Amino acid sequence: MDHKIIFPAEWYPQSAVQLTWPHEETDWKPVLDEVIPCFVAIAEEIVKREKLLIVCQDAAEVRRQLGDVDDSRILFREMETNDTWARDHGAIGVFEDGVRVLYDFVFNGWGMKFPANHDNLITRKLIRSNTFAGDVYPANMQPFVLEGGSLESDGKGTLLSTVECLASVNRNEYLGKEQLEYHLKEIFGLTRILWLENGYLAGDDTDSHIDTLARFCDEGTIAYVQCTDKADEHYGELAEMEKELKAFKREDGTPYRLVPLPMADRVERGGERLPATYANFLIINGAVLLPFYGSPKDEVARKTLKEVFPGRDVIGINCLPLIKQHGSLHCVTMQYPEGFIE
Repeated sequence: MDHKIIFPAEWYPQSAVQLTWPHEETDWKPVLDEVIPCFVAIAEEIVKREKLLIVCQDAAEVRRQLGDVDDSRILFREMETNDTWARDHGAIGVFEDGVRVLYDFVFNGWGMKFPANHDNLITRKLIRSNTFAGDVYPANMQPFVLEGGSLESDGKGTLLSTVECLASVNRNEYLGKEQLEYHLKEIFGLTRILWLENGYLAGDDTDSHIDTLARFCDEGTIAYVQCTDKADEHYGELAEMEKELKAFKREDGTPYRLVPLPMADRVERGGERLPATYANFLIINGAVLLPFYGSPKDEVARKTLKEVFPGRDVIGINCLPLIKQHGSLHCVTMQYPEGFIE
């Protein structure tokens, strides 16, 4: 029998979503009062539909901050953390010959840009604290460096990613692109990888994570950031990215349905442009959580995604506070497939 690994798409039924909660010893300290309500809003929507895993320094303080949010479906795990980007330090769940396996990759602060000594240990500590179901098997993926925000799976063997991030010399410098592709195919059971050579957002610390640029919405649909303003610094790169997406074909040779999302209005802090993007949405059971930025374009993006996800609620969350630390809604969450957390 052939060995089969399935890397489930984000729309696969989920058991829980992880949030790693901000506190005064993170970079959020100057804007903690602004960002906590954003995390609370995300938590409130998740617990309506599935369990929520909150990694935090002080569970009692987080409970206080959650206020009236029903915490009966929340698992609290106390431990030291550097930051809050669960998408990148969280584990990745796959199915290996039907067995649930939890991949624990190295997280090195996006190519050693920021401290990650505590965040790199979060998954290991969660495993030791019996957070996951008894039939989930952990897999230590050292020394491979990988962040969840760099991967988009259609659940059927196709991965969408960017060369800029995965081929970064500060992540896996011992691997060339061909070796990298071989390794990814082996561990995720992939038949092919669609590589984007173009596309970036100003202020992005991740080296162009795919979840800021283009996302699978189903096996045949890709939503992506489109820039139509020729005066915008992103216009050329995103136009080239759009050409690449139009050239991609599904495995049966048919083109993808491409759904353009508006380029978010310019958001700045201290004169620096921040990487606001509507592509950074999160698919959960029965809903899509969409970052809002206090712009008329928010509703344009919501309407667009409602047409793409007709069976799900599309819920806007004010993510202007999140953008102040150069990330957004998808970046602070990590979903676990059905059965991984009981």
